[in-house]
Amino acid sequence: MTELKDVKGVGPKSLSLLNKLNIYTIEDLVTHYPFRYDILERNDLSLVGDGERIVIDGKVESVPILMRFKAGLNKMNFRLVTNSGVVGVSIFNRAFLKNQLLVGTGITVIGKLDKTKNVITASDIKLGVLTNKVKIEPVYHCTSGLTNKNLSTYINMALLTCGKEIPDYIPQEYVEKYNFLNKKTALNIIHNPSTDEKLNEVRNRLKYEELFEFMFKINYLKEQNKKEKNGLKRVIDRSKLEKFIKTIPFELTNDQKKAIDEILLDLESPSRMNRLLQGDVGSGKTIVAFIAMVANGLCGYQSALMAPTEILAMQHFINLEKFLGKTKIKIALLTGSTTKKEKQDIYNGLKDGSINIVVGTHALIQDEVVYSNLGLVITDEQHRFGVHQRANLQNKGIKPDVLYMSATPIPRTYALTIFGDMEVSTIKERPKGRQKIDTYVKKNSEIKDVLGMMYEELKKKHQIYVIAPLIEESENSDLTNVYKLKDQMELAFRGQVEIDIVHGKMASGAKDLIMEKFKNNEVQILISTTVVEVGVDVPNATTMVIFDADRFGLSTLHQLRGRVGRGTSKSQCILISDSDAERLKIMEKEDDGFVISEEDFKLRGHGDLFGTRQSGDMSFKIASIKSDYKILLQAKKDSREYLLNKETNNDELKKKLIASIAKA
Repeated sequence: MTELKDVKGVGPKSLSLLNKLNIYTIEDLVTHYPFRYDILERNDLSLVGDGERIVIDGKVESVPILMRFKAGLNKMNFRLVTNSGVVGVSIFNRAFLKNQLLVGTGITVIGKLDKTKNVITASDIKLGVLTNKVKIEPVYHCTSGLTNKNLSTYINMALLTCGKEIPDYIPQEYVEKYNFLNKKTALNIIHNPSTDEKLNEVRNRLKYEELFEFMFKINYLKEQNKKEKNGLKRVIDRSKLEKFIKTIPFELTNDQKKAIDEILLDLESPSRMNRLLQGDVGSGKTIVAFIAMVANGLCGYQSALMAPTEILAMQHFINLEKFLGKTKIKIALLTGSTTKKEKQDIYNGLKDGSINIVVGTHALIQDEVVYSNLGLVITDEQHRFGVHQRANLQNKGIKPDVLYMSATPIPRTYALTIFGDMEVSTIKERPKGRQKIDTYVKKNSEIKDVLGMMYEELKKKHQIYVIAPLIEESENSDLTNVYKLKDQMELAFRGQVEIDIVHGKMASGAKDLIMEKFKNNEVQILISTTVVEVGVDVPNATTMVIFDADRFGLSTLHQLRGRVGRGTSKSQCILISDSDAERLKIMEKEDDGFVISEEDFKLRGHGDLFGTRQSGDMSFKIASIKSDYKILLQAKKDSREYLLNKETNNDELKKKLIASIAKA
């Protein structure tokens, strides 16, 4: 296979710049697709209005005159002869073009026409005339020192010299079925399109290929998981487990019971469990996870529950002690704050098996932690951990079963792709007594009303969250920041209440200390960034105020809203924004996290909600889960059909696809 450095024109410096764009191979280079196209359509001078955009080609008629005003500012003037007349051209800061703009040189000018002066103020000048009336020009993501023209040249050189080496991941039967062009032709067209129609045709072909390859891998992993009988063998004593469930001081919902049954069947199955437990804010996922750990413990295995923050780990530990206090199950808490002596005792207890359940942060995956017989791994808010952190914890046991928990309801589309190799249990039903949170959308001009609503809650001795999108003030942004908000709140409430700040850039210990103070009602107003999106239960917090609410996705707003309404008092959420009111009004009407996440998905796309950028699984180059859902479904069906077809087992392509999964 030809290497990137062998492409004509790519020297050591260019190679280094290409690497910055994550381009390391010929395949990376030719699949570095344009993110948009400039449509250059030749205009007629007489048909363009004053101040309108113009694209026109012609020949340079006069020697360009260069004027320098000060360092970094220059202007060049010359005349251009076109098919529809002579026009003046002015362009700023392009002194380097002067020697190329010789009289008689054919060029294309893009800019705005001043009809009165008959002068185009150019934004760009391209050497060469338009060969057709319309030219579609690709625009790439670049990096400093590497121009769009450089990238286009390298890509076309690679296609010319290495086209036959570029792998095609669509089996021939589907190429024929959908009448797809071959890969090299498709790549040539996407980088050098002549018409819109042809461009759309090859885009769909390349999207299908990318999604076919991805879904083949997902389907393969799922099939392997079914085949492998390497799970831990358990026979759960249901009567003992039922006895524990009866000690829980509330009735489980039907959704919780269904999720428990699914998990128990997985634990007893000879295959390894790989399940996602997802539920709306406050739907009661945690108690389901606790019951799973008790079931695992009844079979003589250890459980590990990993949370993203110390304070959340502490909350789980306290709740576990509350529910398991009367049992013989021994629980430990292991975080960065655990003392050296306590850590050593926990290490010993995990190694000799005397500790049955350990709750903690990433401290659970340190090298010093050795488990006696780890049988169940649970990661809470799993999208907040990198893929490697989750894998490290799974690898601490021989073949532990794995349960992921997420309070971010995932649309069907996400579940199909990101968690395509997992089984999914969903809790939609709310526990009895869980209240609806009243939500209001307010403008900045209504801030007095908002302060009045806050004051009423403070009079009742309740607490308040206030959310800002920024930590510090920025010259380039007028978004509200936490420090500015603290000043405003202190001015409004004149020292009658304690106000503090917490944000993601703070040290973990300092952050947890303030959260602890808020939990203990030593702080009445907590001003924060979205760091509180997943956090401790503060039943006394009844109001959530979110500034610049239009800057957040609906799912994030729903998560933030879920921080209140955890006690018996009526709670409210106030969204402050001068724009995007229609989208925010969804929050006033809707409190179902799954409906909201679907709306968010339609409006915003998949984003990076689930930590997938660390895995590379979702870094699609041309496809979009949001807009290419129909192609995705077809690719899923076809890739599964191809995978299960025994007649294709000797295909070189199938071997290559399976080999690439093993490498990953």
